[in-house]
Amino acid sequence: MERSWNDTQPIYRQLRDRVVAMMLEGRLGEGEALPSVRQVAAECQVNPLTVMKAYQELAEEGLVEKRRGLGLFVAAGAVGRLRRREREQFLSGRWPEIRATIRRLGLDVETLLREGEERS
Repeated sequence: MERSWNDTQPIYRQLRDRVVAMMLEGRLGEGEALPSVRQVAAECQVNPLTVMKAYQELAEEGLVEKRRGLGLFVAAGAVGRLRRREREQFLSGRWPEIRATIRRLGLDVETLLREGEERS
């Protein structure tokens, strides 16, 4: 995991968001173990309590499950639930502004796709 932090939200929340991103990107699949609290704390140079708080949020959301003596694992169905929630948040929150910008600039789908391919 990346060690750089921003000042816009607490570190535990940024850690939680990074784990969510790993799930959505397929780097952490359902049934896979999360990195240990100690491992993440050492790698990211943060207090283990900070990592535990991030993991606790994920557990409260039902995205990970504790297996006694084994650690935390991505819960069954977590990726699908996350993807649906993220899509809904994007479509209701960010998409209207993006769509308005596209219209204001007179862009069309072909131009957006072409420019996107050229820049990536």
